[in-house]
Amino acid sequence: MLLLSNPSMNISRLAIRYSRVTIAFWLGISVAGIIALNSLQYNLFPDVTFPVVIIHVQSQISADIDVEKQLTIPIELSLKSLPGLTELESTTYPQQTVVNLLFDTNIKITEATDRVNNILKNISFPKNTDWEVIPFNFNELNAVSYVLYSDRFSLTELANLARLKIIPAFQSVSGVQRIDLLGNINFDLNLVSFNGRDAIALQIVKKSQGNTLEIVTQTAQIANKLQQQLADTNLVLAETQARYIKEAIQATIDASIGALVISIITIFAFLKNWRATLITAIAIPVSLLGTFIVMAIAGFNLETLTLLALALVIGIIVDDAIVEVENIIRHLEKGKSPYKAALLATREIGFTVSISTLTIVAVFLPVALMGGTLGQFFRPFGLTLSAAVLTSLLVARTLSPVLAVYFLKSKRQNQQQELTNSRLISLYRGLLSRSLNHRRAVIAIAVTISVAGVALIPLIPQGFIPSLDRGEFNIFYQTSLPNITIDRSIDRENENFDRDDNSNFSWLKKIARSPETILLRRSLKVGTQLEQIVLNFPEVESVYTIAGFREQPNRGKIYVKLKNERSIKTDAVQEKVRQALAIVPNVKVSVEDIAFVETGNDTPFKIALVGDDLKQLQETAIAIKARIESLPALVDVSYTGEAQDVRVITRLNGQRVIYITANLIKDSAIRDVTQEVLAIAKPLLPSEITIDTLGDSARSSLILQEFGITLSIAVLLMLAVLYLPFRRWLEPLVIGLSFPLAIVGAMLALLVTQSDFGMISLMGLIFLLGLLDKNGILLMDYANQLRKTGIPRTEALIETGTIRLRPILMTTASTVLGMLPIAMGWGAGAELRQPMAVAIIGGLITSSLLSLIVIPVLYSLLEDR
Repeated sequence: MLLLSNPSMNISRLAIRYSRVTIAFWLGISVAGIIALNSLQYNLFPDVTFPVVIIHVQSQISADIDVEKQLTIPIELSLKSLPGLTELESTTYPQQTVVNLLFDTNIKITEATDRVNNILKNISFPKNTDWEVIPFNFNELNAVSYVLYSDRFSLTELANLARLKIIPAFQSVSGVQRIDLLGNINFDLNLVSFNGRDAIALQIVKKSQGNTLEIVTQTAQIANKLQQQLADTNLVLAETQARYIKEAIQATIDASIGALVISIITIFAFLKNWRATLITAIAIPVSLLGTFIVMAIAGFNLETLTLLALALVIGIIVDDAIVEVENIIRHLEKGKSPYKAALLATREIGFTVSISTLTIVAVFLPVALMGGTLGQFFRPFGLTLSAAVLTSLLVARTLSPVLAVYFLKSKRQNQQQELTNSRLISLYRGLLSRSLNHRRAVIAIAVTISVAGVALIPLIPQGFIPSLDRGEFNIFYQTSLPNITIDRSIDRENENFDRDDNSNFSWLKKIARSPETILLRRSLKVGTQLEQIVLNFPEVESVYTIAGFREQPNRGKIYVKLKNERSIKTDAVQEKVRQALAIVPNVKVSVEDIAFVETGNDTPFKIALVGDDLKQLQETAIAIKARIESLPALVDVSYTGEAQDVRVITRLNGQRVIYITANLIKDSAIRDVTQEVLAIAKPLLPSEITIDTLGDSARSSLILQEFGITLSIAVLLMLAVLYLPFRRWLEPLVIGLSFPLAIVGAMLALLVTQSDFGMISLMGLIFLLGLLDKNGILLMDYANQLRKTGIPRTEALIETGTIRLRPILMTTASTVLGMLPIAMGWGAGAELRQPMAVAIIGGLITSSLLSLIVIPVLYSLLEDR
């Protein structure tokens, strides 16, 4: 702090004195930044790890009730106290139970697996009970899938070709964990179809730290070479999210470039000086290159949120540079030499710029340090933005003044007088003077506006994550599960069987006649029927079906890829497909978005009915489903076990439950829908049954709570940082009380655009908090400087407003206009970026304009108190 505020140790003075060293330093940073940028990988979202351990237990106990009593409950009781366990779910069938353990993101999956194994070894299971513990990392997911089909070769021959030639080639790709071969019923309990053709599929699963885009690029090159060597056989890309990732990243980069260009044009429109504009513009790429170095060291990717952080920080970089350069120009307009103007201006403004930037870091550090899943997801965003802000401060305090000395020229002394006498300045001086004479009326108006802003919150759609127009979606289907006994002894008898030895026909015949195979063939037949319906839509490019999804023979997944050239959005295609598939009998279908972050098999809407009586649970679920499936916001409403002929017992955290799940139509806010469903469901609940929200329904509430805590901590840290330099609570209190001025604009903008008030827009509010204190410090610090020279308070406040009006309007205009390319909602992933930009634009307009009046009034009023 001493270095920033003490004139004798001012970093700007040192930078100007050793200007060549300063320029050489930033040239070195720029070169290192370019190298760091080239090392960064692209991704859609941050790598968030969800450690899951699955326990699969098989027994000869026939009745599901007995399986629950003798297997499921003892396992649950033994595991419920595991460190870091956040959710314990079990599904009990006749002869088997499956227990899913979800751990906190900070838990290592290997340690969790070892603990589970050790506990299970000490449980006394009934005789002839086998169990298996399977670690599962949702971050190790399918990066890309290829299908292999031919009119000449059988599926068995294609599977052999894949194992001998294709898999070894793909396995050489860096970042590949394994390659799963699907579609050959002789060896795997799944079947595959691609555009109506029976096929073999190769699922390329990435390592936890593997990069999807890199894997897809390398495998595409290998696939092209292999295709040239394959006779009468087609190797075709079936499923990948790489296309959307590329489009979303490019759209974010394009929006950032647009923000940069518009900001520079806005600066020039205010300054009317191309040299000053160039100095301000240079600060942007230099600050970003310095940030890339920090990102490379931290191991971050260039993904949607870090790129969005960089796009947002352009406004702060411009703010810092504008305030420095504009203040230098103001002294030049008084006739000072460039060298003298730079020294005076940086000494005068250095404290303000430094403190305001440090408060922004204080605001975003709580975001970067949040715990749990949310913290892991937003840590790269918060740290990237903090690093960029600090780099921007260093550029503004060193490079910008040096460039000003070299490039700016002295101005005529009457130019400042021309500015002072402008119509806008005169209008503002008069308004501020009258406001200072009617302080209570101004505060009353400000309070009314703030209350109105808070009152708008219930009117705004409250969601979790916006629905994205990805050009791809999934269809999950489920056929009925007959009440048959699955003979799993086949697997145990042949566990040492060499699966490459096709001579063992007796084993193959047993597999072919097994109940699971019968179910699997029926599932593929249903999937093919659904495929043909979907392929009839002109917007559909390809359809890829897996029957036996997640090793359940009566379940299937259909991945639908849409054409780039189509006249309607993804959600419109989904609705048409949903209506067309509703006519297919004896199958439960769910048309779903690609998961924002893979957390399992949850639908957006999910509630749990909790109770002991299975019959009563089912009757209640049926009653609630009948009432809520007519709600216009919900589609694909179903409950646990609805399409099955055998009873299953589902338990969550040690209690029996039945889940009611559904998908949401586009523009439906999850919190609003959840509240509506709860209002309908609660009167239908018997006294023995309770209801709980899960999935996005629960996550949205939890995230709002976590963000509320984070925002409170951010405000406290900001006030603490402000107290240290001012050494009194007046200035921090003024800034804190003026924050609602930003809320009203943000809420009004979200309401007008019907953008969700959720996770993304809340980040915009935190960003606004940092920008708001910047304007407040600009005003109050200069007013304090003037008062120290003997100028009375009222005159000092009016003079401060007059001097600071231009930089505040410049920074506000450049940030608002720079946000427009993001707020317009152009390009892939726009639904994710838009709410944040909309909130920032609305909040910044109201806070900047109102703060020019309210902050001086609050300052004088509170000081009198």
